[in-house]
Amino acid sequence: MTKQAQYSNNTIVPDEVVINKIYYIRGHKIMLDNDLAELYGVTTGNLNKAVKRNLKRFPDDFMFQLSQEEFKNLIFQNGTSSWGGTRKVPYAFTEQGVAMLSGILNSDRAIAVNIQIMRIFTKVRQMLSDNTDIKLEIADIKHAITKLAHKQGNQDKNIDLLFTYIDRLQEKIEEPEPAKRKSIGYKIGEKKGKG
Repeated sequence: MTKQAQYSNNTIVPDEVVINKIYYIRGHKIMLDNDLAELYGVTTGNLNKAVKRNLKRFPDDFMFQLSQEEFKNLIFQNGTSSWGGTRKVPYAFTEQGVAMLSGILNSDRAIAVNIQIMRIFTKVRQMLSDNTDIKLEIADIKHAITKLAHKQGNQDKNIDLLFTYIDRLQEKIEEPEPAKRKSIGYKIGEKKGKG
């Protein structure tokens, strides 16, 4: 199997790793230069040098440098700094900026990882869109019920109960499912081992 076929058939990095490196800053989903460099298998310095040689390709809505405060908040949100001690404030690449990186980084790995990142950005956007659609549908249902309640007058308790159920449904949609745990204890019908 050729290297190119291998990269196109398999993901190089687990999707969860890529998803955990997407942040939301200044109203954009972004990835940091050091995270991208790690995924592409290059140094952060080399990634930034390639960007600086092609700066015309990266307007402010494709790439920007975080402020010191944004960087501190990011470190705080993640618990500890995975970026080491003293360091320059990182550059942030929006989805369009990440796409533009594919034009300046030509290794097989960089191209394959870039394709994977673009697919993940698309999945994240779709998940957000699906969740928004569900919330809008719930809001429409609530509105319709409210209108009906005004017409019915004496149904307040039933309407309040219905709103409670809808709110619980909405909370379940927003909560991630807990991981399934392996049950412990004896299973009925199993024989104990000889001891």
